[in-house]
Amino acid sequence: MNKQTKFKQTEIGMIPEDWEVKLIHEVAEVVGGGTPSTKNPEFWDGDIAWITPKDLSNFKFRYIRGGERSITKKGLENSSAKLLPKDTVLLTTRAPVGYLAIAEEELSTNQGLRSLIPKGNVKSKYLFYLLKRNVEILKSNAGGTTFGELSGGRLKALKFAFPKIEEQSAIAAILSSLDDKIELNQKMNKTLEEIGQAIFKHWFVNFEFPNEEGKPYKSSGGEMVYNEELEEEVPKGWKVGYLGDKVLSNILNSGIYRFEGEKIYLDTASVQGTGIVELSTKITFEQRPSRANMQPKPSTVWFAKMKDSKKILYFDDYSEYAISNFILSTGFAGLDVKKYALYYIWSLISRDEFELEKDNLCNGTTMQAINNENITKIKLLTPPKDILEKFNIIIKPIYRKSYCNWLQNLSLSQIRDSLLPKLMSGKVRVLLEEVK
Repeated sequence: MNKQTKFKQTEIGMIPEDWEVKLIHEVAEVVGGGTPSTKNPEFWDGDIAWITPKDLSNFKFRYIRGGERSITKKGLENSSAKLLPKDTVLLTTRAPVGYLAIAEEELSTNQGLRSLIPKGNVKSKYLFYLLKRNVEILKSNAGGTTFGELSGGRLKALKFAFPKIEEQSAIAAILSSLDDKIELNQKMNKTLEEIGQAIFKHWFVNFEFPNEEGKPYKSSGGEMVYNEELEEEVPKGWKVGYLGDKVLSNILNSGIYRFEGEKIYLDTASVQGTGIVELSTKITFEQRPSRANMQPKPSTVWFAKMKDSKKILYFDDYSEYAISNFILSTGFAGLDVKKYALYYIWSLISRDEFELEKDNLCNGTTMQAINNENITKIKLLTPPKDILEKFNIIIKPIYRKSYCNWLQNLSLSQIRDSLLPKLMSGKVRVLLEEVK
């Protein structure tokens, strides 16, 4: 990959001798976005994808084809929104600056983004990785008193180093090969999670767990009885319990073990849904935030206490890396779960129905959150131990595979992030014939 490179001094520093400094507007057309009137229903729910910064805030992939909302052709024509071509690079330029994606097909954006339509002298993927490498420069050029905003004029005037188009393609191909595998694993994990939830629903919502003959319980005539507490029929012999009642789970207290060196601190902002999105905050035992005081351990499930905040984690006996390296925030409630019930409790807490119930029990004047007392008010159906053990045996390999994919992505991300600045600065050069 590497070859001897001669460098030259430029207004942006040392760059390879055969690279050129260019302004953004020389390599891409910078286009703003817009929002149709929300009072006119004829402008909304059409066939044109409409992307906002919120759509990119938890977006894990490079290519995007749609967001939460869409607009009609009439909405596009009656706003400052533009129809952007495929391969346009999307960049959030306010609240916050620096989220990136590439348009998978034609779409539009609101005014929180500036879109870069590549010209013939730059490759879309290269431009994406170039901006990703220089997010801090983008942020430092944002102005404004209430929130930072990178103006179109400021963005157009930024200068970066560009190799010839063939080397751009080669650099993008190397970085993309890593991201391709990362994204494949992410998609696989989403599928695995959906499979886990589908099995949970089949067993514990539809009550079609296998009976003694291996047949679906309810549809095979399994006896159901009406439960007054849940106001529904449940299989005979099943009981109603409460979260953290020490039957299947127990609420964990705060407190961590003394450790040497550094660990990774996960606050609630580090987690989105069931995924960890930020691993950069390092702490020592002596110098750590007061909230960095929850100890992960095997057979535990965690969820954010704050209202309207679905952030959940679990740890099993195979989660060695996470358990060894993470310290959690007291913004998480932790449940120490019986081993045979781990994936039952995890699946239960992963459901939107749990979030609604949690949110209804949150209190507080400034930031509403659930406390330990109210956690124990959350009812849950308690199936017999043998049913939970069978479910655990089936589900555990699914989530173990998901964890292995996550570990692989962690390694691939580290390789990509170490290569990115070297390739984009020319300190590591690509032998084009090798890529071909």
